[in-house]
Amino acid sequence: MTLATTQPEAVVPARKSPIPDYSGRVRIEKYDLEVGPLRHLAEERQRLRGLAWQHFDVVPLGATLGGELRGIDITRPLPDEAIAEIRRALHEFKVIFFRDQPMDAAAQVAFARRFGELEVHPFLPANTSEPAVVQFAKSATVGGFENGWHHDVTWREYPSMGAILRAIEVPASGGDTLFADMVSAYEGLPDDVKQQIDGLDAVHDFIQVFGHSVPDEQKPAMRERYPQVVHPVVCGHAETGRKHLYVNRFFTSHIVGMEADESRHLIDRLSRRAEIVEYQCRFHWEPNSVAFWDNRAVQHYASSDYWPEKRVMERASIIGPRPVR
Repeated sequence: MTLATTQPEAVVPARKSPIPDYSGRVRIEKYDLEVGPLRHLAEERQRLRGLAWQHFDVVPLGATLGGELRGIDITRPLPDEAIAEIRRALHEFKVIFFRDQPMDAAAQVAFARRFGELEVHPFLPANTSEPAVVQFAKSATVGGFENGWHHDVTWREYPSMGAILRAIEVPASGGDTLFADMVSAYEGLPDDVKQQIDGLDAVHDFIQVFGHSVPDEQKPAMRERYPQVVHPVVCGHAETGRKHLYVNRFFTSHIVGMEADESRHLIDRLSRRAEIVEYQCRFHWEPNSVAFWDNRAVQHYASSDYWPEKRVMERASIIGPRPVR
């Protein structure tokens, strides 16, 4: 008996994309997902690569943020002109990095104070000799809980404008810090979402993260000292004037005037913009590496993937102005 066989249908390769313009974003509605190039990054990416510097060279890391400064020693006193150019690089790249900068806490404080007054953190342990330097010493018994996208201390009336983080001891692998450009994240939003959020305010609160570390009998005093504060959902950067998102799931409690579910949904939706990889850069730490980020223009995420190895870092934070539209 002869069995009938069916010949496979010949497949003709597509000669062009079925989408008329294949250079933009494509939405997968089922999963609320967009894929494709973020074309609005191109102009800023090109501009950053055309900048010139006198006191150092800059090697870009991400599309619109992140630059490694080479050829400058921040462990010694620098002339005002060099400090001004570092400040300019910070505003342009939003986070800047330095390698091979052996310094102690005193030198770190001296460098940080060139950019403004330093804050003292009420909930995190400090370096024993420098109250303005927070120490993050993570190990098998002390976990790293900074692995979520956030701006620092948005629960302050005057949050930090920037932070300088120094690596003291790093694991053999892992422990990177990621940064996300919240200027580009805002600029990439649909116009109707921008119109919705441009005039909104949000309440920020330390309780969500640090409340568990405050004994119950001390909470009223800490609440009186650090009451809830209101900041715009979209801020205008004090130096560049560019708009950026200013909500995060660590410290943003709710949107003023919104029902709880609607507020939670919007905060989550805006915070997830930091998760878009094209808005990010990632820094791999080595001993004596230093990161200096603009706490307004970026959010950051400390990868907690090195347990039970040890990671010791110290941070000095510079007080900024009150956020405004």
